[in-house]
Amino acid sequence: MTGTRGLNVFDGKKYLSLETYRQNGKAVRTPVWFATANDSTLYVYTTADSGKTKRIRRTGTIRIAPCDARGKITGDWTAAHATLVAGEEFERGMRLLNRKYWPLKQLMDLSVRLFGRHQRVMIRITL
Repeated sequence: MTGTRGLNVFDGKKYLSLETYRQNGKAVRTPVWFATANDSTLYVYTTADSGKTKRIRRTGTIRIAPCDARGKITGDWTAAHATLVAGEEFERGMRLLNRKYWPLKQLMDLSVRLFGRHQRVMIRITL
């Protein structure tokens, strides 16, 4: 899939496989939670020191595909672009994720507040 059908392939899905690329070009796939903002935008959050964050800072070129919790691909790959966002857009992404993954996301947020040592970042994915 090339993204021409929008993000409807992710409707009803809980996970997507986020494929980022190391400096040597090797692909790294990670199953992640995501929230859909509109027909061409998704949000994913992670820690600021994660490998995927470092790879996205270097290049925003990614691919995404529906997957299960273990990362088994269940649909077609889509070329996309990832950008780290802050401020109001960070908050918007968190609201969307909170709504989709309630109450699990709130439990994770509580553990971050109690034991958090890692700053969180929001990734905006666009087709």
